[in-house]
Formats: sequence, structure tokens, C-alpha cells
Amino acid sequence: MAELGDAIRMYVQEKGIAEELVLKTIEESILAAYKRKFGTQENAVVRFNDEGTEVTVFAKKRIVEDDDLEDPIIEISLPEALELDEESEIGDELLIEINPKDFDRVSVQSAKQKARQTFREIHKDTLFSEYKDKVGEMIIGYYQRERNGNIYVDLGKTEGILPKKYQSPREVYHPNDRIKAMIYEVNKTASGLQIVLTRTHTEFVKRIFELEVPEVYDKTVEIFKIVREPGYRTKLAVYSTREDVDPVGACVGLKGVRIQAIVRELEGEKIDILKYDNDPRTFIKNAMSPAEISQIVILDEAKRQTLAIVPDSQLSLAIGKQGLNVRLANRLVDWNIDVKTESQLGDLDLSAASKKAVSALFGESETEEEITLISELPDISDRLVELLKENNIELIEDLVSLTDEDLQNFKGISPADVETIRRIIADNVEIIEEEAKAAPPEENSEEQAPAEESFETEEAEPEEKYECPECGSPITRDMTACPNCGVGLSFEVEDDETKE
Repeated sequence: MAELGDAIRMYVQEKGIAEELVLKTIEESILAAYKRKFGTQENAVVRFNDEGTEVTVFAKKRIVEDDDLEDPIIEISLPEALELDEESEIGDELLIEINPKDFDRVSVQSAKQKARQTFREIHKDTLFSEYKDKVGEMIIGYYQRERNGNIYVDLGKTEGILPKKYQSPREVYHPNDRIKAMIYEVNKTASGLQIVLTRTHTEFVKRIFELEVPEVYDKTVEIFKIVREPGYRTKLAVYSTREDVDPVGACVGLKGVRIQAIVRELEGEKIDILKYDNDPRTFIKNAMSPAEISQIVILDEAKRQTLAIVPDSQLSLAIGKQGLNVRLANRLVDWNIDVKTESQLGDLDLSAASKKAVSALFGESETEEEITLISELPDISDRLVELLKENNIELIEDLVSLTDEDLQNFKGISPADVETIRRIIADNVEIIEEEAKAAPPEENSEEQAPAEESFETEEAEPEEKYECPECGSPITRDMTACPNCGVGLSFEVEDDETKE
């Protein structure tokens, strides 16, 4: 069986299978053929040479008397044993080499089939163990063939598949083209190992930046988020962990060398690199690149709605072809961005809060934006507006004058609604109390009392104290009898003029 040496070397070198596994598989296959030929493998012994390239099969037989021979498969008579080994004795075990020609064709074919199947499983498991830890890593292969739009890539030890949905619409491939892709997933299938590749995911772009920009690889520059429309445009938000490193400049490179290499790899796809900022206004403004933004107005922070105001000449650039630029910016900052020009602002139907924000932008007086209707309050729901309207409460002034008990008596308003109403009032309504009983200032008065003085009151004269003439207990002028001893009381009434 010396011819097995070539097969062993092939699997060890080309298939990447460990030599121990190859030898074990061959041994198991030979034992299976031995059992098919002789009915048992209990006494079969398989041995390889030191190089592991040749294999020999022995039958281990026990030496017995010629008259005691019962099973020639596992026993051998003493005369026959002596012919093979002169030192043979009764009870010894003798290894007798088996000629491969002794195996019938069916046994050999069965052993080969078993070996092939085992090698395929070992190969599959070996590759799976190798590639499952490489998910998310870049790999380089070569165009092998195409089927139903899917491209099969030669990876050396195996092949990968680049599905049509994971191919950029901008890219065209030809046989033997070099393909750089990211390993997206690794699966075991009935037909073998399936290694799925991708060139459309955002992680693929991140891996390219790690390869081309050392600062990204060593985490000096961090990628906050990537959004992408494969083949058309990618937006990348970056920031630096060191104050002396410009994150955008590091990604662009000297004279744009780095970004040009990345654009070439993506077959000319547009890439916007912008700086991440904790301030949402600044971040949104950066995300709208390459358009110039005049101002960002937050319309509703809770609902993450914002308005990007641009010069008339920048509107088409801000929106982008088929709305691509603003759509990617929405995904990057996770805000709903509405783009308007400065000339369009006058025609907008904005809520009270939005009007106030826009008015503040252009320096208009806040007093001009004073609101009186409940429906104009920020964050007030339509349901609460309708419920209050059903109870003839439409003005903020009327709402403020109601107590919590009054509100809870309204049909459909729950305690939670009352808390919501109070919170909205506290956040948006400034209650100014009128000065009661304040005397109007005299005309041409040189000096006027401070506003605080209108709230001061004269000190009350101290009440006179009296004692009971009988027991000495404290009494008042309105008493007719002492509450302690019961003696009758009377007080002289003084004339006002006399008192004065």
C-alpha cells in the first residue's frame, strides 16, 4: 500500500488537514475493508512507517495445536507458525502480513468511499474552524465564475460566494479579477462550507479605512458612525481621541492620497468625511456636507425634528440627487431633517414652538410671539386640546385658573393628564400676578415708592388688655361675664372725640 503515500501528502499539504487525522482516517478505512473481507477487525493491526507514507496491515493470530484449530481467522496451527517464525510456541500471538490483493474489489471500494467521505467532513470542519474566527475581516480572492448574478471567488483553500445583493451596482468583474471583500458569514451546508462575502456593508468601508488610515487602525481616530448607499455615496462621522490630531485630515491624508485610494477601491463612490460633534446642531450641520448650511433650528427635540436653513443656491446640493444627501444625513445623525431656503420660511406653517425658534434665529421680539390659545402650547396633545375645548376651556388664562380637582372633574381627563397639563404650563407659561390695591402714582411726582411698597400694610394697633376685678383672669371688652369665676362685667363706652 505504498501508493497511499501520495494521497497522504496531498491532504496534508493541499487540503490543510492535520497529518494525524489523515493517518487515522486511512487506518479506519483499512479496518473497515478488513472486516468486510474477514468478518471481524478485532485481530487486525495497521502500521505506518516513520514517514507516514506507507502502511501495512497484519492479522494477529494465536498459535494453537494443529488438532485444536477452530477459527483460522484468529488462530494458526503450530506447524504453520513455525514456517513463519522458528521460535513460535503454543499460546504465542503472531502478526501475519496481509497481502492487499487478498481484499476483494467491493471491500476496497467501500474503504475508499468511506475515506473520501471522512476526508470531506474533516476538510469542512477544518475550514469552518479557520474561517469562523475571520468573520468581519478583509480577504482577497480572484474571480472564478458567475452564476445567477452571484460571483464565486477563489480564496485558495476554498471558495467564497459574493451574492448579487452584496455587490456594488457600480462594480463590474471579469474572470481572474482581483476582488477584495469582507467575510460576512460562514455556514456549514450539505454541499460543503459556504463563505459569504460582501462589498456593500458599512463594516466593509470601516475595514478599508483601517487598512488605509493608520490613525483609524490604532484608534487615534474613531469612527462614530457610517451610513452608505452602495455605489453612490457614503457618509462617515469621525472624531479624535487626541486634541492634536485632526480626524478629518487624517482620513483624507496629505493631498488627499488616503481618501483617493479608498475611492478607487470603491470604484469612484462619493465619500463625505465629517467631524462628529456632541452638539446636535453642529453635528447636523456637518452631516449636510457638502452643502453650506446657514442655520440649524431644532423644531421638536423630543421627536428629533429639525430644520436646516440653506441659501437658495444650496438647496439642490443639500437635498442631493433623488434626496440622497439629506437621506443619508438623517440616518447619520438620527434626526428628521427638513431642508428649506431662507426665502421659503415665510410660507411655512409652523407650530408655536417652531415659530419661536425661527423668530429667535432672526432676532424678532419674543413679545410678538405671545400665545393665548391652549392649542398653541408646545407638547400639548390634540386629545387634551379637544377634551378641554369640550369643557369650554380654550384659553391658557382659563386653564391656569383651574385647580387639579377642577381638571379631574372633566370627562376623559385622568390624573396622569392633569400632571401632563401642569408640566406643560410650568415649562411654557409665565404667570405674572397683578399688584392688588396699588394706589396710582400722582402726576408730576418727583419720587415714586418702589413697587414692593404697594404690597406693604399698616401695622394694626395692639389690642388693649383687661383683667377680671374678681379673680384676675384675662378678659376682653366684648365679654359680659368672666369665663373663670362667672362674675358679671361691664365696660364704659368712650366717645371718639374724648378718646382723641
